[in-house]
Amino acid sequence: MTSLALAAALRDERHGRLDMLPYARALDLHFDQDESEVRLIMPFAIGLVGAPGRIHGGALAGLLEIAGLAAVIAAQADADQLPRIRPVTVTVDFMREGSPIDTHAAATVTRLGRRIVNVSSLAWQYDRSRPIAAANINFLLDWPEAT
Repeated sequence: MTSLALAAALRDERHGRLDMLPYARALDLHFDQDESEVRLIMPFAIGLVGAPGRIHGGALAGLLEIAGLAAVIAAQADADQLPRIRPVTVTVDFMREGSPIDTHAAATVTRLGRRIVNVSSLAWQYDRSRPIAAANINFLLDWPEAT
């Protein structure tokens, strides 16, 4: 799941698209970042609708996972030498229905270990203090063997 192109974009740009990841491209994800966090934006599209008038839970879960991945990559000391980053456990809590408008997400690394990273992701629409979904994600880092 690791993308050196994503790492380069997060290192070099403040705003951009996430076209380097196929599912992010399908969701039309964009990012915006400052010194404290990477925020993802999923523009509303009719293809994201699950039940009438609501964002599909799978799209929300994907948004939260990719926000977590971006946070893990941003937390790495050397973005040019990344491990393979794989989600091990993704637990999503759906709190409110997602309306047919743009959805935002950000993640926080709660524990950064050499092999396991714990991340908390949050998605919101109108107000960040009223999230529509949250996820706890455990990522496994597979570092290349030293030769």
